Amino acid sequence: MAMKKLLVASLLLGSSVVHAEQFVVDDIRFEGLQRVALGAALLKTPVRIGDSVDERDVADMIQALFASGNFEDIQVFREGNALVVKVIERPTIASITFSGNKAIKDEQLQENLNASKITVGEALDRTTLSKIEKGLEDFYYSVGKYNASVKAVVTPLPRNRADLKFVFTEGVSAKIQQINFIGNRVFTDEELRDKFNLQADVPWWNFLADEKYQKQVLAGDLETLRSQYLNNGYLKYKLESTHVSISPDKKGVYITLNINEGQQYTVKGVKFRGNLVGAQGELAGLVTFKEGDIYNGAKVTGLEESIKRRLGELGYAYPQVNTIPEFDDANQQVSLLVNVEPGKRIYVRNIAFSGNTSTQDEVLRREMRQMEGSWLNSKSIERGKERLNRTGFFESVDVQTVRVPGTDDQVDVQYKVKEANAGNINFGVGYGTESGVSFQAGIQQDNFLGTGNRFGISAMMNDYQKNVSVEYRDPYFTLDGISLGGKVYYNEFEASDANISDYTNQSYGASLTWGFPYDELNFFEFGLGYDHNKISNTEEYYQIEKFKQIHDFDEANTSIELDDFDWSVSWTRNNLNRGFFPTAGNHQRATFRMTVPGSDAQYFKAQYDVRQYFPLTEEQDFTLLLRGRLGYGNGYGTTDNGSDQLLPFYENFYAGGFSTLRGFRSNTVGPKAVYVGGCDTGGSIGGNNSCATGSDDAAGGNAVALASVELIVPTPFASEEARNQIRTSLFIDAGNVWDTEYDLSGQDGDFLYDYSDPFLIRASYGAALQWMSPMGPLVFSVARPLKKYDGDDEEFFTFTIGRTF
Repeated sequence: MAMKKLLVASLLLGSSVVHAEQFVVDDIRFEGLQRVALGAALLKTPVRIGDSVDERDVADMIQALFASGNFEDIQVFREGNALVVKVIERPTIASITFSGNKAIKDEQLQENLNASKITVGEALDRTTLSKIEKGLEDFYYSVGKYNASVKAVVTPLPRNRADLKFVFTEGVSAKIQQINFIGNRVFTDEELRDKFNLQADVPWWNFLADEKYQKQVLAGDLETLRSQYLNNGYLKYKLESTHVSISPDKKGVYITLNINEGQQYTVKGVKFRGNLVGAQGELAGLVTFKEGDIYNGAKVTGLEESIKRRLGELGYAYPQVNTIPEFDDANQQVSLLVNVEPGKRIYVRNIAFSGNTSTQDEVLRREMRQMEGSWLNSKSIERGKERLNRTGFFESVDVQTVRVPGTDDQVDVQYKVKEANAGNINFGVGYGTESGVSFQAGIQQDNFLGTGNRFGISAMMNDYQKNVSVEYRDPYFTLDGISLGGKVYYNEFEASDANISDYTNQSYGASLTWGFPYDELNFFEFGLGYDHNKISNTEEYYQIEKFKQIHDFDEANTSIELDDFDWSVSWTRNNLNRGFFPTAGNHQRATFRMTVPGSDAQYFKAQYDVRQYFPLTEEQDFTLLLRGRLGYGNGYGTTDNGSDQLLPFYENFYAGGFSTLRGFRSNTVGPKAVYVGGCDTGGSIGGNNSCATGSDDAAGGNAVALASVELIVPTPFASEEARNQIRTSLFIDAGNVWDTEYDLSGQDGDFLYDYSDPFLIRASYGAALQWMSPMGPLVFSVARPLKKYDGDDEEFFTFTIGRTF
């Protein structure tokens, strides 16, 4: 056998080239191939049979084979005029596992490995593994875990395979021991430390601060420090150095910041230059500071953003606005030169929607305020997003503008939505603490067949009510946004089972409503209706007897039947940032309903509800919700016997339960049924000689006032995705129901109060959880009364389906 002559040694051991004369290759043979096919190896080889080669060509050959990523070791020999390539293939990854990682999820690690082509079935590259180990350890160092280590353990398997296991030793995060400042004269160390999220000694109540060192958090704190000086006029502030030292046990961090504060400057003036698109006066009106004011970096940045927003509304989608300071060091003043470059005016070519699998495009498009073919208006685009959110059809709405390829003045607007459960088809059994066991069947769709119309047909029976209804509403009956809706219903109500003094009401009716949008936020609705009420099984208590007396019903009447025709008007203002689980904005609704003259019961009823959301953090995960309700109703005119009309008792206001006063049983707050008799010597009900006996049966009143303060907080242990469907809050509720027509004040006894007094206020506190479940909204709450009166029933836990705040 001819002697083999080593031409180039393994590159893993260091290349050594044996100087050899050029020769013509008449054959190329590979030894050691297992997984890699011969053809694939030859394709990676730059040398071909018939080529004249020397040691440089062979070195290039080895380099090319290594670049394929398939080999751990390569040696090339010359045997006569043939090249013999001996290889050791890299093992194939059979499995990848992780152990000890808590700060990084397996899914995140796998994504990182995929990006580096470390996946099952691929060849194992040990060099890449070393880089991954180093990168992961750098991550742990950046979050203050200086004792952390990451090791990639390779276990050989038969057939040139290997198991890959990453073993993590995370250790504990180093804690801030001290934060020191050098060079500060204007602000004390304590004032500067208070601005930091990183703290050396974190008080128990400061849940936003962190005593664990993190490089990214420190970077944010340094930017906050810079803003503190810039917002107070120190334009030439400099951070000279940042020194972070670690204790020998790597569990403590000492931070020293060397700063140069500079001098404080006041504003000498503001000038504009550049292309002001004919709006110089308007842009100048956006300036929120004046000559002589201390320079404030936040206000200057706010001015730049306001100018960009205004230019965006005029079609300039990509403006450049920069403020150039000109210093007068002698007088410690700064002149601000605002340079405006609006760029080209941009037009919208197309508006497209994605993610709406069941909702028709027309439903989304009619909410748009940006028109295709017109110039881009950033305010109109954002308004379209807000209107889509308010429909309640979508869990989330995102929008972006994309440049049209090949043009410099056109964009496409793309809305991406995630549809919510806008209704349900139900047949089943349910339970609520207010209603008990309920049986229900029907269809309720706020986005019926994707048309955006509301349709519902339902039959329901629970502890106190049987109801059948059909309703329909088209929010865009005309192109101008005028809506048309109607409802037909039949209802049986048993008051005693709803915690109200006993009576039975069988009613049926119909209504027709028209809605008229006034502007983007305000909406008016007008309605006509008819109701037939048949009242029976009434208790003979004071409030009902007054109503029966003015309508000339005597003991021979076993029931009261009333036919009422009414008209109504309502106003709604909706400025919420989204339909489900809003975090910012305002929602107000006022309604007024009045029966027409000639109806059996002549009365009016008005109610005003308001919700205001105040986001407390930039991410809006902490939000303050204020809610209020005011309501009043009464009769008007006189009856046939000359008595003043009253608000019918079956139209009374009630309080208690999840939607009004949590911590109190449904409907039990407010006036109670009062029985009169026994001492009367001939006077009428409520006369001076009447004796009154109280009860704990709720009677309701013609006036109500409710208020609630609610702090919405991130749901503990819930993932980021789940937080879009779950809401947790802490609350305080307060309010009262009273009867302005109650005239038995001065009576003494159990459950007897002056029920005309609006200041018999109840209050409660507690926590609530709301969940947008597949079957519809679920609301759970626990509450305790802070202030209560005899006759008010407590209810610690409430649960309901179908409504959220």
